[in-house]
Amino acid sequence: MDFIFEQRWSPYAVGALIGLINLLGMLISNKPLGASTSFLKLSGMIVGLFDKNRVLSNDYYKKNKPEIDWGMMLVFGIILGAFLSAVISGDFRLMKIPPMWSDNVSSNFIVRFIGALVGGIFLGVGSRWAGGCTSGHGISGTSQLSILSWVAAVAFFVGGIITAFLIYGI
Repeated sequence: MDFIFEQRWSPYAVGALIGLINLLGMLISNKPLGASTSFLKLSGMIVGLFDKNRVLSNDYYKKNKPEIDWGMMLVFGIILGAFLSAVISGDFRLMKIPPMWSDNVSSNFIVRFIGALVGGIFLGVGSRWAGGCTSGHGISGTSQLSILSWVAAVAFFVGGIITAFLIYGI
């Protein structure tokens, strides 16, 4: 059990565990893994606090009730698990700018904030446009042999490679 305290786990072991979680999720809940819908449901819950009629009349929220469900608990579990993993491995620390960002992009907090904001917007819009996020398509969709998911997964990898070249230059 010493591997639990390591800062980096084997990508093969992690991949196998994620595949097992995907399989168990499908068997137990009959729902694929995914995270992006949970963020939309959470936004519906927040907007509903101020304007319930707007949420109730929204076509998307008529089909996808803004409520805490297994997907939202999955997102909370990912956040909690990442935090606990960082603490247990001794890798947790608070920092204003991560070294990778300051070394390769900028040490300016405003630049980091704007980059995170723009990146988050692109991720949110892209996941809705693609009909799902990286976990929904890359894990669940590809395991179900969905053509759309395979196309999306290839696009994720191509986008990641281009981004790595832009940041690190090779």
